Amino acid sequence: MTKLSVNINKIATLRNSRGGNNPDVLQAAIDCLRFGADGITVHPRPDERHIRYSDVRDISGIIPGFAGAEFNIEGNPKEEKFVELVLAVKPAQVTLVPDDPGQLTSNHGWDTIAEREYLQQIIATCKNAGIRVSIFVDPVENIVAAARLTGTDRIELYTEGYARNYSRNKEEAVAAYIKAAAVASANGLGINAGHDLDRQNLKYFAQSIPALLEVSIGHALISDALYYGLENVVQMYRRCLVV
Repeated sequence: MTKLSVNINKIATLRNSRGGNNPDVLQAAIDCLRFGADGITVHPRPDERHIRYSDVRDISGIIPGFAGAEFNIEGNPKEEKFVELVLAVKPAQVTLVPDDPGQLTSNHGWDTIAEREYLQQIIATCKNAGIRVSIFVDPVENIVAAARLTGTDRIELYTEGYARNYSRNKEEAVAAYIKAAAVASANGLGINAGHDLDRQNLKYFAQSIPALLEVSIGHALISDALYYGLENVVQMYRRCLVV
């Protein structure tokens, strides 16, 4: 079964909007795991507008208390502070994302051809520290094929295009992802996915990508929790991954 990693950035956004510690980000991470999530994802940015670097350190301390749970830290490795944090925390997985500091959210993957030498270096640094590496990529076959040469363990397919076109034509929306996943598997790369996946489109995506190892979902899941409750929503998303 594909694993569900819950991205709790939006809980931190709500906390930061008023100051203080309500909602409690650490408790939210604990509760997501207690309710059945397979892992926690965070994406700290330099301005700490949602997840703070101190949150990352705090969350890393509770992960070992949940058997099999994994901590996934996303971010741009060209930010020196981010790399220092990852090497200090040593999560199960780091997902390298080429976003700019001021971006509202991630909106493109790595050019694994043009950036191959840089990626080789930073991926080796992370793997030498015992951290599994995934890199964020668009569903483009030659980009996915070139990812193998970077030394990464996995790719994370950027799924906004799929989500945006799902309601119009789901078969057409997922076609590029099926091809990209086949290339990844042929090159020995594990497959993760994330961005704009939700309760409506997740199950079909998981059915279409049999080798899918993990999805990280934040915005939609946390939004659904406002209506249905966090415990219920974590279980809803897990059921979407039973294919």
